[in-house]
Amino acid sequence: MPDWCHPITTALDQRRTPCKVFFRDDDAGWEDRRLFALLDLFARHGVAIDLAVIPAALTPALANALLQRIGRHGRNGIGVHQHGHTHVNHETQGRKCEFGASRDYAAQRESIESGHGVLVASFGSLADRIFTPPWNRCTADTERALRDLGFAALSRDVTARPLEGATISEIPVAVDWCKLHPAGAAPQALAARIGDALAVEHCGIMLHHAVMDDADLALLDQLLPLLRRHPMCRCVAMKDLLSGERLTAEPSAAAP
Repeated sequence: MPDWCHPITTALDQRRTPCKVFFRDDDAGWEDRRLFALLDLFARHGVAIDLAVIPAALTPALANALLQRIGRHGRNGIGVHQHGHTHVNHETQGRKCEFGASRDYAAQRESIESGHGVLVASFGSLADRIFTPPWNRCTADTERALRDLGFAALSRDVTARPLEGATISEIPVAVDWCKLHPAGAAPQALAARIGDALAVEHCGIMLHHAVMDDADLALLDQLLPLLRRHPMCRCVAMKDLLSGERLTAEPSAAAP
């Protein structure tokens, strides 16, 4: 076991029941070469990965390549779901957000529905009804639009503020790989955060392939077999965390 993984192994050894771990890679549609390198790594270790796909950045070539890979590795190997629409900031001040306070329900619903149409046209029923907002930020209007459009779940950061009146299932990520392991950094802080996140029932690890380098892939190459083989860890797809949910739910007829 690599020395840097010691906090992770210790956390798993202390569990009495397995922790379900999933990997969510954001910004599919950008930097395809790096995306494929990441997918090759996960396939080699037999670990599931979920891709948050930017509809406006999805090309026919990328969609076809992903469909071929899903055909080889199965839907439980690669999941695809919606990552906003254009991944463009609409706020004039404050933190970046595509689905923020400056856009009302109608505008947000139109963007979500349009983006979902792109994914369905490319992936059909393989497009999971899960929504990851760019920058992990959105508003109560976003959640309402998602419910009205028949989405099953919203995925944000575990520290995100609860949305008023929200009833949609959430699949939060607890570890921001790239924030904890910037270029040239030692992996100790990353390992400590993963270890802490393994204390609960589910642990979501967020990746951004477009800014990950060979050092990041080397660390994942060491981490994935550890997680896959440890008896107190279950590597799962995001859709597997939606107990009883219908990922193919039909949109509501509710008007904006």
